[in-house]
Amino acid sequence: MAKVIIHATVTVDGFMADIDGGVDWMNGFPSAPEDEEVVRRVVQDIGAVVGGANKTQTIEDGEVPYGGMITAPVYLMTHSTHEPIERDGVTYTFVVDDIAQAVESAKKAAGEKLVSLLGGSISRQCLELGLVDEIHLDVVPILLGEGISLFTGLRKSIRLQRVETSAFASETHLRYRVLAE
Repeated sequence: MAKVIIHATVTVDGFMADIDGGVDWMNGFPSAPEDEEVVRRVVQDIGAVVGGANKTQTIEDGEVPYGGMITAPVYLMTHSTHEPIERDGVTYTFVVDDIAQAVESAKKAAGEKLVSLLGGSISRQCLELGLVDEIHLDVVPILLGEGISLFTGLRKSIRLQRVETSAFASETHLRYRVLAE
């Protein structure tokens, strides 16, 4: 069965976006082939994605998971029904208010591959429900001071076991297994 992961690029102070949701701060850092290989291994193993729908429940131009590097099915959480959308070879299925169902559907679609959770709210909800197997963080050497946090608001403590750590040009790559309670 598929493994469910949180895969995110974050700042050293734990932000996944600036206060306005921007991610331009991710660019301009030195990179080594080894950094790219760590990310490539994860991305090539993604079989489905679960994220949050935008306010308009449509898929805007440029709004594609992983910058279009994957064509896996995407399950988007929403509060009202919406027909699936297919765009650029990716099917976006909208799931109403049931994150566990979205993850289960994504796991079935992914088969033996990974299900990647996108966004802080989605990630926190899945951690609280015990649906996450691993956390993969690519940490960029910058402090934003404020922004959109990946984990702030988590309502319980989650124990982790370090599985892998690597650092090359500028990023540090951390992989943790989520321990059962």
